[in-house]
Amino acid sequence: MLDAGERKLVAAALAAREHAHAPWSRFKVGAAARFGTRIVQGCNIEFDVYGLTNCAERTAIFAAFAGGFAHAPLTAIAVIADTDEPVCPCGACRQVMFECGGPDLRVILANLRGDVSIVRMRDLLPGGFRLGRQAPRKPPSRARKTRA
Repeated sequence: MLDAGERKLVAAALAAREHAHAPWSRFKVGAAARFGTRIVQGCNIEFDVYGLTNCAERTAIFAAFAGGFAHAPLTAIAVIADTDEPVCPCGACRQVMFECGGPDLRVILANLRGDVSIVRMRDLLPGGFRLGRQAPRKPPSRARKTRA
């Protein structure tokens, strides 16, 4: 079922879950993303203004960008929580995961009971949205007028 690398990824997600800051929901989630050979952990973080919270999956991916590890491809991500079935990412996380890992990204869903489900990103977000990979658009030129 899980190979050694995938078991290591789930273990890293489980360890990251211990750092979750979930004072309101008490729903702790851990994630671990593999960028090349590097594993980057993330946990969910809640704040009083609930819209400012961040999910574990996005925290792991954002940490990879902040740490300079996202130059390598995102090849797998594991997420774990205390749920009846293996936990599944929310829509916002699915979009970020799709953009970073593409439709073939391997997603390992797990719970604390040891249940695991492995899916591809295309199964979690069919027809996922991606802008064309083009150079960023330059803002309009604002030439300064000088007085002669």
